[in-house]
Amino acid sequence: MSDHLRALPFWLLIVSLVSSAVAAADTPFPLAPSVVNSARTAGAMEVTLAEAILMTLENNRSLAVQRLTPAMVQSFEEEARAAFDPVLSAGAAIQRTEGPRPPDLDDKQVNKAHEGFIALDTYFPTGTGVAVEASAGRTDAGWPGDGPHVSRLGVTVSQFLLQGFGRPVNLARLRQAQVQTRISIYELQGFGEALVAQVEHAYWDYALSLRQIEIVRESLKLAEQQLADTRAMIDVGALAQAELPAVQAEVARQRQGLIDVKNAVATNRLRLLHLVNPPGRQWWDREVTLAHPPVIPQVFIDGASVYVDEGLRRRPEVNQAHLEINRGELEVVQTRNGLLPRLELFVNLGKSGYAGSFGGAFSDLDSDHYDARVGVALEYPLVNRGAKARYRRARLGREQAEKALDNLRQLVEMDIRIAHLEVNRTREQISASGATRQWQEEKLRIETEKFRVGRSTNLLVAQAQQDLLVSRIDEVRAVVDYLKSLTDLYRSAGTLLERRGIEMPSSAEADFN
Repeated sequence: MSDHLRALPFWLLIVSLVSSAVAAADTPFPLAPSVVNSARTAGAMEVTLAEAILMTLENNRSLAVQRLTPAMVQSFEEEARAAFDPVLSAGAAIQRTEGPRPPDLDDKQVNKAHEGFIALDTYFPTGTGVAVEASAGRTDAGWPGDGPHVSRLGVTVSQFLLQGFGRPVNLARLRQAQVQTRISIYELQGFGEALVAQVEHAYWDYALSLRQIEIVRESLKLAEQQLADTRAMIDVGALAQAELPAVQAEVARQRQGLIDVKNAVATNRLRLLHLVNPPGRQWWDREVTLAHPPVIPQVFIDGASVYVDEGLRRRPEVNQAHLEINRGELEVVQTRNGLLPRLELFVNLGKSGYAGSFGGAFSDLDSDHYDARVGVALEYPLVNRGAKARYRRARLGREQAEKALDNLRQLVEMDIRIAHLEVNRTREQISASGATRQWQEEKLRIETEKFRVGRSTNLLVAQAQQDLLVSRIDEVRAVVDYLKSLTDLYRSAGTLLERRGIEMPSSAEADFN
């Protein structure tokens, strides 16, 4: 297994929002360290989009929780490797037995024994077990007087010949644990991409609401000026009193809209702060200003098929689905082996020493006292329904994973193509909304001039003001929608993190060695 997977927690989202990456063509906000430092003070924050992303990756609590998952999952690898760890065991015992008196003795029979052993056992991925044991003891059972000291040094080798034979079967659990670790990396990547996309959306929503409040205030100021002019003209008799309600209603409507926009600004500020989670206390009350307004990035949009190809290769969900198939294959290998009977070949060899002392018994190990045992053991379930059910379930699970991948690939392609259409739509809306705003400005100018010469009414002027207000907001919203649609396109293609200069170990490079 590659070193970067062994060095968990590998993804502190190895954040390298370096200036060159962040200032890429599709990211209109360069990184400014001075602004980052000022953003971390207890007062107001002024941040760019890149800084908001950086602070989120450093401070967001949801991400902090998610980062722990791969390290937790990787612990199952060590647990699976433990099956091949050597085991050292030792023990000692003293035994005394009192039995009925033999016919030729006046007293009851007493047998005494003491023994001790130490052994080392290990199991290899080939299905081979090896145990080395040394023992020593003494018993007087069956011996006149005290019996001799007995020592033994032995080795036992066993080999599974059918069920449990070979590395593929015995390493299946470890392989599955390694696959699950890689899956958790892709899950973290997907979470990171979703979080970055969420930050960008929140940033642009806040930018839109800030621009909206400026536009509404300007429109309210214009309506209030129109009200003042109307009252002045009524005072000199140039207008009838009936013209006043229309402009008063427009002023009231603009003030009503200002209340809603102020609430939208406060709400979007809180959402952005929650994602960024700046250090310090009472940050809910911190003011947030954006260093740059929404601008149209100079990016080249490839054809939809280019993003589809990228998405099918790089989307975390697709890579997870591939790994699920791999995990299913390992389960099939394991359960298919379970259909075989258990046939075990074993060899047991030992050397024994006998002497009147403990040391002498071990010195006598080079004598011709030995024991040897060779044999086979067979275990064959007559029905074996459990193993057959597990094998069938594993095959169905693998087939299900393959069909799920086919379905996911289709859904991913549809997702990318819809996102690509949305990018084109919002890009076209920018110029269209700009033209609409220009004509609405001209319409208001004409209506205002007509009103001044008595050829229009306050109602028509108010309607023109309202139409201009809507068109100005729509123009800004079109730019914001375009920026958000680019984010969604990059996320759907699985390249958002890379485009934002965020690096993480590629789990696709991990191997199972």
